[in-house]
Amino acid sequence: MKTHRLVAALTVMSAAAVSGVGCGGEAGGVAEDSLSTASAPLACTTRIVYGDAWIHGGHPNQFDIADGEVTWDGTCVNEGSNSYAVLSNGWKPYFTGNNACVMSFDSDCAGAPACSTRVTYGPKWIHANPGTYDDVGGRVFWNRSCVNEGSNSYATLSNGWKPYFTGANGCAMTFRYTGCGGLYQNPVFPNDCADPGVIFDGGKYIAVCTSGGAAAAFPIRTSSDLVTWTSAGFIFPAGQRPSWASTDFWAPEIHRVGSRYIAYYTARHTNGVLSIGAATAASPLGPFTDLGRPLVHDTKMGMIDATFFTDTAGTKYLVWKADGNAVGQKTPIYAQALSADGLSLVGTRQTLITNDRTWEGGVVEAPWVVAKDGYYYLFYSGNAYYNGTYAIGVARATSPLGPYTKASAPILKTVPGWEGPGHGSVVTSPSGTSVMVYHAWNSAHTARVMLVDAIVWSNGWPTMPSAPSLNSRPMP
Repeated sequence: MKTHRLVAALTVMSAAAVSGVGCGGEAGGVAEDSLSTASAPLACTTRIVYGDAWIHGGHPNQFDIADGEVTWDGTCVNEGSNSYAVLSNGWKPYFTGNNACVMSFDSDCAGAPACSTRVTYGPKWIHANPGTYDDVGGRVFWNRSCVNEGSNSYATLSNGWKPYFTGANGCAMTFRYTGCGGLYQNPVFPNDCADPGVIFDGGKYIAVCTSGGAAAAFPIRTSSDLVTWTSAGFIFPAGQRPSWASTDFWAPEIHRVGSRYIAYYTARHTNGVLSIGAATAASPLGPFTDLGRPLVHDTKMGMIDATFFTDTAGTKYLVWKADGNAVGQKTPIYAQALSADGLSLVGTRQTLITNDRTWEGGVVEAPWVVAKDGYYYLFYSGNAYYNGTYAIGVARATSPLGPYTKASAPILKTVPGWEGPGHGSVVTSPSGTSVMVYHAWNSAHTARVMLVDAIVWSNGWPTMPSAPSLNSRPMP
């Protein structure tokens, strides 16, 4: 076995040696000669990230760094109630459950491949080719759902493939990711972060979240990969909240408008009505200076959930929701053109959609608009944010102001483990794919935490296969 090197040096190396102990096999451990050769120069290394079912055995990390180029053929061997894989360097990681092997391999060796997935099928697979696996470019994953159909069963993969297996509940697959940057698991931010507004700017992602009545309004966080987030202050630090607003600081978003940044947000006016505010800054991290008054204010109706977009002709728009559900009325989502500086409305307000589908209940809200391939896509949330009826839908139009046609069903809804997914931002991931950053209730229903999942575009519509995700996924 070659030298086993971890980022955290010798103390962590010792812990890694017992990975898999108690599972009846040898996991990635320290080679007999590793201590004597640890300082030797290494030609290249491979970072191996194990899926969420990996049995740590005292190993403090979810990954190992191995000498040389290391890979795995995709074979997962069941042993009792667990399973294991044998890597090319002889390491033998174990996983909880049968057919549970999932790993990623990223090498800095010469000729490292582009991101690809190997899907290896279990013994009951009804062969679509002579082998036991398929190699696919890009990221492919599965939510581990198996559907029985007659005497057989099938699974649906994120790329639309539908492998069949003999017998009921016969689905079994393992996934090897090569050159995809590792694995992650939701939530990407485990504390309360409702209504995440996310943009990419200056080489980093910037997220802001609802803060309610907290003294400091709208925490700002940054990330290079959409998975690891670092605190970066507040839009309104303690003592600096705008004088016109009293509480209920909701649904912020920061957008670049011309040469500066504008934070659009919801807050409750001192007269008790929910209104939309705006604050400007030279940097997306602030400091922000409030407009000093609401940008959108109606004494008879709350106005909330503002978002911003620019159409393909360069016209800027504000999109927001009337809070009709609070007074037993419909909840139209409006759009109206903005001035060049983004700080005043111009033109005529247009209604884009209202709550007219059964699944939407009494609410449509949380708009986000994306221009793509000749369409404007309006992502929105519907129904009751506080329970499992909340979901995300989408509508599209060929003009920024509509008319919009809704998809037949939500593209993201409650699954076991995640309740009430909603209020999403659509961004381009580091790998160049579309992803949604959104919130969902944690299992204890004590916080709305931040999740990230892939969007797949097909036949002119977005879908979110295998989402909200519970298990390990390749990095976005």
